[in-house]
Amino acid sequence: MINVTIWNEYVHEKIHDEVKAVYPDGLHKAIADGLAGESFAIRTATLDEPEHGLTDEVLNTTDVLIWWGHMAHERVSDEITAKVVRRVQQGMGFIVLHSGHFSKPFKALMGTSCDLKWREAGEQEIIWCVNPSHPIAEGIDSKIVLDHEEMYGEFFDIPTPDELVFVSNFEGGEVFRSGCTFRRGSGKIFYFRPGHETYPTYYKPEVLKVISNAVKWAYPAHNAQPVFGMSQPVRPFKEILV
Repeated sequence: MINVTIWNEYVHEKIHDEVKAVYPDGLHKAIADGLAGESFAIRTATLDEPEHGLTDEVLNTTDVLIWWGHMAHERVSDEITAKVVRRVQQGMGFIVLHSGHFSKPFKALMGTSCDLKWREAGEQEIIWCVNPSHPIAEGIDSKIVLDHEEMYGEFFDIPTPDELVFVSNFEGGEVFRSGCTFRRGSGKIFYFRPGHETYPTYYKPEVLKVISNAVKWAYPAHNAQPVFGMSQPVRPFKEILV
């Protein structure tokens, strides 16, 4: 059983009618419902909960954390950010969705601005699978077509991904690295681009399939943690020289 925590700032849905109409119970609930058929133990957490819902108990028992944020990045405390980063380095999987590219934890883990070009015009997005043998692409055809999405365009200021799984193109001519993997410490990270709050992207089976695949891919290996600091020789130097 994979323990999944879905974190959503849950601000747009409370104050913007056009968002509430699409996600009446929040984006986190739509994603949780979409993943309900998988063998995951799912819980959700939101910004306004104590410790943003990410207490030590929650983080320490989370195998994979899914993150969606947009208009309240700066309201996430530095203390919680540091705890998320530390847990990822210790092995917790981290899936960052859409505008979560600007979240404090993702920026801290990337070490760059994570900035990009954008345009909210409801354009068609075609998400092309450029790494069909990757586990995150399992069961996905050569492309996913979204009739209406926010445009993200290059340059996307992230480190060179360890693996590029998906690339998007938009009606306006832009392209974007929309499915990228990274490793930090013992943890695996996947950034997945689609998911603007005014479009029903998180009801689309192919998008949910990618997220589900990413959860399974990012699941920690539970290998022994590396030991750092001063170390004693494994056997006496004289034996090594013989």
